[in-house]
Amino acid sequence: MAAGKTPTRILILGGGYVGLYTALGLQKKLRVREASVTVVDPQPHMTYQPFLPEAAAGSIDPRNVVVPLRPTLKRCHVITARVRKIEHARRMVTVVGADGHIEEIGYDVLVVALGSVARLMPVPGLAEEGISFKTIGEAIYLRNHVLSRMDLASSTLDPALRKRLLTFTFVGGGFAGIESLAELEDMARYASKFYENIEPDDMRWVLVEAAGRILPEVRESLGVWTVEQLERRGIEIYLSTTAKSFEGGHVVLSDGTEFDSDTIVWNAGVKANPVLGTSSDLPLDDRGRIRCTASMRVAGLPEVWSAGDCAAVPDLSRTAEDPNALCAPNAQHAVRQAMLLSKNIMTAIRGGTPKDYFHKNLGSVASLGIHKGVADTFNVKIKGYPAWLMHRAYHVSRMPTFNRKVRIGLDWVVAALFRREVISLGQINDPKADFDRATRS
Repeated sequence: MAAGKTPTRILILGGGYVGLYTALGLQKKLRVREASVTVVDPQPHMTYQPFLPEAAAGSIDPRNVVVPLRPTLKRCHVITARVRKIEHARRMVTVVGADGHIEEIGYDVLVVALGSVARLMPVPGLAEEGISFKTIGEAIYLRNHVLSRMDLASSTLDPALRKRLLTFTFVGGGFAGIESLAELEDMARYASKFYENIEPDDMRWVLVEAAGRILPEVRESLGVWTVEQLERRGIEIYLSTTAKSFEGGHVVLSDGTEFDSDTIVWNAGVKANPVLGTSSDLPLDDRGRIRCTASMRVAGLPEVWSAGDCAAVPDLSRTAEDPNALCAPNAQHAVRQAMLLSKNIMTAIRGGTPKDYFHKNLGSVASLGIHKGVADTFNVKIKGYPAWLMHRAYHVSRMPTFNRKVRIGLDWVVAALFRREVISLGQINDPKADFDRATRS
């Protein structure tokens, strides 16, 4: 590097899969004063979402599902704030801190890794009654919520209220929906042993999926097998069915089915972060994602890069049969794209030619509860206990940092020896309630 040259300012928007892995790669290989790296995210941690169902079910300590950004990115500057606007013409990003203050951050190289948010539908009552399953906060809330519904149901003599409390509705039959449903049902089934007046058959678990099958990431026969396994556990599955209303907790389905449910979990797909729509100089596709080349450079903007759920990156492994094929918004692509992205950025800074991203899908694995799973890898179908082991092995290998890998492994050992805890800590949802009551008495 020439003496006196100003370090390149690299700004990474988002601290999820792409943001964390890109920053990790840059801080490991950048030379001293070659560049400065700043990461902006509203949370001070990265969440490994494939482990959220196990965290909700009590198999993993929720703290071990997240990776703190500051201790991990020691050579980076971390800003805890939410992105409000991207103005590439000015090389400026506007962010809003947790206390509401607004700042502008300049950059030379921009990495947009804002990920995705839950895709909501205009279903009456969804905003009031539903909850998503994308953050560690939502996972903890759902765990406490399910157990608290069981506590309330065991303490009431009202049969209608009891039925409503013990009815749990999940919308969306992708990996997130199936794994969250299966893990929480498995946890509640185990927890029912400690309630003298609640049996597993007293609980009603319902899955609603608009498509004609579940788990589109695996071959159809495995999706059918998964449906059969879930139905054996008493889970009701409505395929080719949509939700019409959730008003007041009263669920109305498109086939005419109606029932009351005190728990409605929405996992019906994701969409690119809507913040992207605030930038008039980033090219977006019809799904609101940033148009990128195969090297993950934003089309027409060599100083801007993007990857993950918010990026429309060509899938070169499928373009032979479909020239317009794009990488699916999943963790497998996000992690691998980020690993190449950090190398491409350094190559571009040093005057080289970035490489194109190419990754052929190796398959998918899903957990269906303790000792239960399904996998479709290397064109081999795997079911039951082996698939469950494969799910754990794969995802712990992808968990960032050795620290978190060890902690998760220890969580599994402790859970195997002493069984998981089934305690509801509902007070954390409203920690000031008792204090407020005391001040009014």
